[in-house]
Amino acid sequence: MITDAQWAGLLHTRATDPDAVRRAYRARRRRPSLLSDRGTLFLVAADHPARGALGVGGDPLAMADRRSLLDRLLTALRNPAVDGLLATPDVVEELLLLDGLHDKVVIGSMNRGGLAGADWEIDDRFTAYDAKSIVDSKLDGGKMLLRLVDSDPGTIPTLEGCAQAVSGLAERGLVAMVEPLPYQRNGDGTLVLQQDAAALARAVSVASGLGATSAYTWLKLPAVAEPEAVLDTTTLPVVVLGGVPSARPEDDLASWGRSLRHATVRGLVVGRALLYPPHGDVAAAVEAAAEVLRQGVHA
Repeated sequence: MITDAQWAGLLHTRATDPDAVRRAYRARRRRPSLLSDRGTLFLVAADHPARGALGVGGDPLAMADRRSLLDRLLTALRNPAVDGLLATPDVVEELLLLDGLHDKVVIGSMNRGGLAGADWEIDDRFTAYDAKSIVDSKLDGGKMLLRLVDSDPGTIPTLEGCAQAVSGLAERGLVAMVEPLPYQRNGDGTLVLQQDAAALARAVSVASGLGATSAYTWLKLPAVAEPEAVLDTTTLPVVVLGGVPSARPEDDLASWGRSLRHATVRGLVVGRALLYPPHGDVAAAVEAAAEVLRQGVHA
């Protein structure tokens, strides 16, 4: 979708007119509501690169080609079922300069300091948007990652930072999308996501209590084999995250569909599984996810 002329224009603007970013934020047409007419929310996510997580499947640099990433995002955003984007400032601003975010929900990704594979990965400092910049940029909310590792003291400052962000966004009447994920470290130091119901229910309970109020808090949770055991833990609105894509997209779709039937679930936030599907057809992958959402969530 991005022509050579558009790409050259983007690079030229980046080098010669940095104020164009501020103007693009101000000029973006915002849609009047967070939820669609059906009461659902479908976002495409693109905040992995800022945490140094560039691999998809067997390609360790799949997300490193920025033109390809932006092209895939524009393809996804062209589907009317896609309500918007979750991304870091660089990606948001590139799409703004490419005129791709009018009438879309935009959620700013906030903490990306826990670089993938780093010794300090769990100490996930806030290095991207903050509550003030989200307001100033006229975005629709902020997202934060909260990995909980009982054996890692880096969890403590991340908890504190997330609580402050939840409060700061709520003061301004904006959604705080919290992604609580329980992890354990293997003997070799590798972080492993705990997907059992008990660990996830505990993480949901911790995230639900962050900040001075939960009035604007949403939860971003993985699809699991026993969704009721996890989702019954909260009254907060939930979006299902795509997670690490499998080799079989139909398995991912079925997994999301099970969670989407729960009353607390309002939608999907998916990144790599839709942007880099095994069959290569981004538009088809997005439409398949949109159909699962249509069938799963009943407003």
